[in-house]
Amino acid sequence: MAIPGNLLSPTTESIDPNTSGWTSKLNCTIGKGTGGRNGDGCLAVKSVAAGEMQARTVSSYSVTAGTTYQVFADTAGVVGERIGIRWLAHGGLEVGITWSLTTSAASSAWHRVGVAGVAPPIAVQAQVILSSTEVGSLVSHYWENVYLGLPITTQGNLLPFNTESSEVDASGWASVVNASVTRQVPVINWAVDNYLAGGHTLAMTAVASGNASILAVDRPTVTPGEEYLAYAYLQPPTIASTCWIELRFYDSNGNQVGAQRSTLAPPTPATGMYRQRASMVAPANAATCSVAAGLDSASAGQVLRLETAVVIVAPKLQAGSLLTYADSSFEQGVGGWTTASGVATLARTTPWGESWYSGAYALAATSATATASTMRSGTVGGIIEGENFRAQALIHPAAGSWPTVGVRVHWYDAVGADLGTSTATTYAIPGSSWYALPSDAIAPAGATQAAVELIATAGATSSVLHVDQVVLWQVLPQTAVSADSAAGYVTLTLRELPLDYLVSVHRVAEDGSRTLVRGPDGLIDQQLIDSDLLVIEDHEAPMGVQVYYTISIYAPSGALASSRTSSVVSLTLADINQAWLKDPGNPQRNLKVMVQRAPDWTRPIDQSTFVVRGRRNKVTFSGKRQGLEGDLAIWTRSNTERKALHLLLDSGNTLLWQAAPDLGVDDMYVTVGQVPEARVGALAQEQIRTWTLPLTEADMPVTTGVNGSGGRTWQDVLTEFETWQRVLDTFATWEDVLLNRRRE
Repeated sequence: MAIPGNLLSPTTESIDPNTSGWTSKLNCTIGKGTGGRNGDGCLAVKSVAAGEMQARTVSSYSVTAGTTYQVFADTAGVVGERIGIRWLAHGGLEVGITWSLTTSAASSAWHRVGVAGVAPPIAVQAQVILSSTEVGSLVSHYWENVYLGLPITTQGNLLPFNTESSEVDASGWASVVNASVTRQVPVINWAVDNYLAGGHTLAMTAVASGNASILAVDRPTVTPGEEYLAYAYLQPPTIASTCWIELRFYDSNGNQVGAQRSTLAPPTPATGMYRQRASMVAPANAATCSVAAGLDSASAGQVLRLETAVVIVAPKLQAGSLLTYADSSFEQGVGGWTTASGVATLARTTPWGESWYSGAYALAATSATATASTMRSGTVGGIIEGENFRAQALIHPAAGSWPTVGVRVHWYDAVGADLGTSTATTYAIPGSSWYALPSDAIAPAGATQAAVELIATAGATSSVLHVDQVVLWQVLPQTAVSADSAAGYVTLTLRELPLDYLVSVHRVAEDGSRTLVRGPDGLIDQQLIDSDLLVIEDHEAPMGVQVYYTISIYAPSGALASSRTSSVVSLTLADINQAWLKDPGNPQRNLKVMVQRAPDWTRPIDQSTFVVRGRRNKVTFSGKRQGLEGDLAIWTRSNTERKALHLLLDSGNTLLWQAAPDLGVDDMYVTVGQVPEARVGALAQEQIRTWTLPLTEADMPVTTGVNGSGGRTWQDVLTEFETWQRVLDTFATWEDVLLNRRRE
């Protein structure tokens, strides 16, 4: 799969099906190798003689001076390597190369290298350059999965790119105590599609024995009362020491007003990168935040490496869940959980990755006796009396036996007075897998707060129960639809979807015809479910026709697991003189226009006619009769509508034309030819324009996805741009801001 935002072509990126995107620059020949990760092909760069060899992209790619660009690749060889961005001025003149550090060791296994840099003032183009220094002739170095483009960052990250990745330099971090800050390029085999991981890692080195720590220099703004999550990949020293990450909050004067530390419990031996998380609700006087990392009881010279440092608004492990991330995930400890009754002791599982359903840890409840214990989460607000709420926990019997586990909700009023518990839903636990245990309850009168309780009965001494992903949410319809006729689309909301399954969504019309609905990746046909909540805006739903939606959910194996059906919904077009012109891939450009005259259709056909001597009638050979063609005459009634129509037509994309029902015109996908724009009067200030749109019937676009940001938020804009002027200088339109489409 192509790397999103890559300036390189798919062939140059993956070296499939050939090496046409690459050429030798120094002391090498190139050929196509096998065993790649992004497709089977890879680039084999072979030395002509001992010494440095370099290969580069054949093409040069347009860049904007002053803008940061990133490059990375996966590589393997018998020596260390480096990768660079070669900057070119007009005429192809080289004005500099931004090189990565050389990998600290050689590896014949695939590993990541990368670097980022700011395009020099006179740079207009860039190339990717690959380098390794071989010790002999005819030695091959292998490259694959190559990217050049704008920095790939974690969406919603409050920290800027260089603090997240350290691909430019180490300036995003500063020493707090007993530490020096540098960058290193260790050999790390990241997943082929982990595009957030670059080549450089931030390296904190303990100057002397004792505690050592560093702190991100950025202080992004936070909202008091909002829960935030900080995480990073940590690579601890091989010699034992305590390694941690910490989320910190500061008031408007820069004073620290809160912190939550999360200590890594690495496996033995600890040789890899381990993602460690810390979450906390911002205190009432918090104004900014930052993230720190460090070692306790470090030896002089010990190194802690960091990669992909992120601070985001804490996600919900179930859409709408009221529990905090700490109480749901147990990544930094037991959160607000306590043992309300019984002998069970609570702790976080250890080591990292030993037992978990989400994240890297779970809650471990240990019962010394074969008795029942009640475990209770922290109390949360958001409860509405009379409404149905669902508590759910994932449990895994890890040792001994647990014949039954019950789940219930404990209710409280606004001042914390106890309103009792719901009736527990009790489950017999058949084995040692992970099991989801839900329990529904109606909030009693006066309830505004609640906690989740687990009543677990141990069947043997020294029994251990692991718990993860505990959630509490108001139960809403699993499938809901609503029509927005003014905007011309239907919203389909799907809740409680099973993660990592596949989903297909069809629109069913009155005549029983079924049409796949479009999503960001094209038609939603067995697409991967990566969130339990899916909201779809169907901009291609017909006007004045009742439709409903069928949702088919498939197991990862492809077998049908379940299905759903929505209620019936319809869109209306109140004025029969109006029609919609829509761009299926860019619904933000959709426009409702006034129709002056509907087309008089023709259906062309390719024919060849021959006169046969001695025969009265000609012989005609015909092709298949083609689709409809005709001219649609419309008005735009304001300069705003006129500009919007230009924007809609500029791309030349296939459009969807939708007229009012019962006019003898079906919804039709069309391409639009040369368009004349005419005035309707002699007055210069007259804004009405008349347009003649030459329409040619087209097939429904199948691969076109809804062009969106993939989750881009204002936080991503605020993180990258210091001033609004920089935003205005970078983007031509607000649509470009949304899509991160920058000026050439």
